[in-house]
Amino acid sequence: MTLFQALAYFFREAAVGLARSWKVSLLAVVTIGVSLFLGGTVQLVTSNLAHAVGEWQEQARLTLYLRSDAGAAELQSLAVLVATGSRGSALLEVSAAEAVARFHQSFPSLAGLFSGLEGDPLPPSWELQIPPGERGSERFAAWVTELRTHPAVLMVDDDLDWLAQAGRLLALVRATGLALSGLLLGAAIFTIASVVRLILLLYRDEIAVQRLVGATEFFVRGPFYVQGLLQGFVGAVGALAALALIRLVLLANLGPSLAAELLLSRFLGWPQQLVLVAIGALAGFGGAILSVRREVAGEPGTS
Repeated sequence: MTLFQALAYFFREAAVGLARSWKVSLLAVVTIGVSLFLGGTVQLVTSNLAHAVGEWQEQARLTLYLRSDAGAAELQSLAVLVATGSRGSALLEVSAAEAVARFHQSFPSLAGLFSGLEGDPLPPSWELQIPPGERGSERFAAWVTELRTHPAVLMVDDDLDWLAQAGRLLALVRATGLALSGLLLGAAIFTIASVVRLILLLYRDEIAVQRLVGATEFFVRGPFYVQGLLQGFVGAVGALAALALIRLVLLANLGPSLAAELLLSRFLGWPQQLVLVAIGALAGFGGAILSVRREVAGEPGTS
């Protein structure tokens, strides 16, 4: 028998075995599907968040809120100081009136907050993009400290602190989700191992006959390895299909919202999908190996 004929036999017998024990096989498929669905959800959310954080980091800005009573000489001195550290970044000047207009546009429900107030409720500001090569450097930190102490500056706000917090939160979400999905994947492997052992018991007599007529261990055990592999593969494909469907439903219900943009804007790429399917197939294959290796001397299910 050629290798191709042997593989065809393995897949045919595996399909028959799964059909005969479809209830317990379905349990294994669902278990591994749930674990991979959770892992895929974590990967989907964290990859979208990582993309968003990366874009925010590229667009990180430094905002200088100016004193309303700052004189021309102080502003000129501040402009010189800004030019020394901005490395050519374009400076955007936002007047007090423009700041109020921005606030109303961003928070329309609070449009009446400043009604009845005299003077400018919000200070003017200067905005410039933080040079990527300077972020986190000692020179940049010293420059920001000097800006904070300038007499024309009321307050300095940069995006680096909250971006660092977003990065730490992203790492925590990824670690927690992967740990939980790993536990579920381990449970799925043992579930598949139990299912394969049950199928081994159903085929006890047939296996004994095969050994009596001289069948090799590779020929005897091959269908059970393929059964575990198929269970993991089907579970992974089902997890991906469920993830794609739920994402579409959520996008339809959430509409053009910030949550949809941050968490669901991009689906998993083909490499990520292939890795997820490979993990499912290997988990099923591993569960089958874990079960079949306990078979000794033609007595399935013994140890």
